[in-house]
Amino acid sequence: MDISVVQSEDSVLLFVSAWTITEIIRYSFYTFSLLNHLPYLIKWARYTFFFALYPMGVTGELLTIYAALPFVQKTGLYSITLPNKYNFSFDYHSFLIIVMISYIPLFPQLYFHMIRQRKKVLGHAEDYSKVE
Repeated sequence: MDISVVQSEDSVLLFVSAWTITEIIRYSFYTFSLLNHLPYLIKWARYTFFFALYPMGVTGELLTIYAALPFVQKTGLYSITLPNKYNFSFDYHSFLIIVMISYIPLFPQLYFHMIRQRKKVLGHAEDYSKVE
């Protein structure tokens, strides 16, 4: 198996698209905030698009890591085996599995944090029609 097989997975397009759109919105938000002229549409996008983009990005990341696991295991990529002068070993394949499992408790915490932030910044549904 060649690493280029993983790089051409559809899941890569999924998370790169999510990250790209997120960063365009985020840096537009920061720029307009620094200029003290934040259009409501940018603020709304910053605190609304995550509903779709966050799960899209996480799904793409997890599918890509999963697709890479056989390659990482076969090649020993980034792994350190014993014996060595530091008497230390590291299995990157196991590390990736732990990272994937960590998404289970972390994703809901981060996602619901964004929902709370959205409510704090944008308020309730009846306030959405406001224009700054």
